[in-house]
Amino acid sequence: MLGRRMSQKLLKEAFISNLNGTSFLEISIGLTLAPLCIACRGLLLILYNLHNGRPLHSRKYHLLLDFTVLVVPFVLSCTILSPVLPLLPITIGAFCAGLFYKIYNRRNHCIRTPPKQIIHDFLKTSLEPDYIPSITVFRVYVNILTAINILAVDFPQYPRRYAKTETYGTGAMDFGVGAFIFGNALVCPEVRQKTGVQSKFSCLARQLLSVWPLVFLGLGRLISVKAVEYHEHFSEYGVHWNFFFTLAIVRMTASLLLTLFPTNKSWIVSMILAVFYQLILDTTHLKMFVLYGSDGKDTRVGFLNANREGVFSLFGYLAIYMASVQVGLYLLKKRTLVKDWIEVICFFLLTVFILFIFLPMSQVYVEPVSRRMANLPFCIWIVAQCLIFLICFLVTDLILVFTKLLVNGSRVPCCWNFTQPPNTNTKHDSEPTSIKRERQWLSICIINAIDKNQLVFFLLANVMTGIVNMMIDTIHSNTTFTLFVLHLYMFTNCLIMYILHAKNVILKCW
Repeated sequence: MLGRRMSQKLLKEAFISNLNGTSFLEISIGLTLAPLCIACRGLLLILYNLHNGRPLHSRKYHLLLDFTVLVVPFVLSCTILSPVLPLLPITIGAFCAGLFYKIYNRRNHCIRTPPKQIIHDFLKTSLEPDYIPSITVFRVYVNILTAINILAVDFPQYPRRYAKTETYGTGAMDFGVGAFIFGNALVCPEVRQKTGVQSKFSCLARQLLSVWPLVFLGLGRLISVKAVEYHEHFSEYGVHWNFFFTLAIVRMTASLLLTLFPTNKSWIVSMILAVFYQLILDTTHLKMFVLYGSDGKDTRVGFLNANREGVFSLFGYLAIYMASVQVGLYLLKKRTLVKDWIEVICFFLLTVFILFIFLPMSQVYVEPVSRRMANLPFCIWIVAQCLIFLICFLVTDLILVFTKLLVNGSRVPCCWNFTQPPNTNTKHDSEPTSIKRERQWLSICIINAIDKNQLVFFLLANVMTGIVNMMIDTIHSNTTFTLFVLHLYMFTNCLIMYILHAKNVILKCW
């Protein structure tokens, strides 16, 4: 029995090792599914409201709609539909266009306004200034995609090119690691609060206190993985290291740096870190040490040898974190009008264009992207790809705002709401009590549910992944069984978060 378990462990380790990733384009195509799914869900709810004269109030149907539209496409895209991945965003995009066309044709039931007036009203529409739904959706979707991928990667139906790369290359799971760091920095205390000498040091103190659950979870994962002899891929982080430790140290170090340097200059700190780390890799023996150990034969003797990937990749992840702090500061500037957010999208597009000029240059003249080292090309790629992801969500939100403007109302969960009614001749005024009740129903969605307990969701996904792997021979599973397991696993995760949210339970102890 012990020999069989060991052979199964080695087989699973080999199954996720020595991989080279996929192209930037395929990852970008896959990521467009998320905003398209958000748009599809929003348009369906708007059409339902338009057809029935009231929002969808059923908790059960909200859960089924969200799971079917927001989660299922990603389970399918990384399994049976991966060979035809480009067709998925085309199909969902065409369906969204059909929904929009139907809503546009039915708008005369609510309002009759010339198209030019609608566009004028759209640009002048005032939005909720204190809530940016794209940030929430970005962070939640990173969690959802991570949860799907960490289990799906152990099944043969998951394309090997999506998994984490061995040394160089870009896999979908490589992006997930960087995006997790990026998403955490978007809402860090330094971004959300006004800075000053006192507030900076209070932020540092709070960060030092808030990371203890991550350290505890890292230790818990380390002990449990070693105790049950769970399969590991040492070149990811090392023998004793894991992502919880990386996240905790990056957050603490970033808070320390942000007490020493102006928060609005964090992009400069990010550049200095990434470039300096790359110079050290190229001009010393550090690169050879990270890849092959101190003896050049991949030794794991001693703490630094054993965990060299996790320790030295901290510099790259810290650079990504600091860049994201700058993005978060820019996003949280006071804006109300739609036209202001269009300017934000244009600025981000220009930034992405510049980054994608430097990315191929860095790959040619420096070295290819490497998640294992978190080198300069990896940092550039992650920041550029995350900005593209964020831009897509911003565009989706504005499309839904425009659609709601057509029918003069129709609220959608995790989407901007008007702070002032558009200039249209309508009797769509709502009583304060009905608005309050409608806002309560709007909070009923998977996005809000996961957002309230993101760390719990991430931990739950990790625990359930371990349980599934210990109970099932994933490598030899057939397609039907794989899809059943993945859908059941994701539905269970989402249902638990949904129940916690419905009961207003937020599991935080820090």
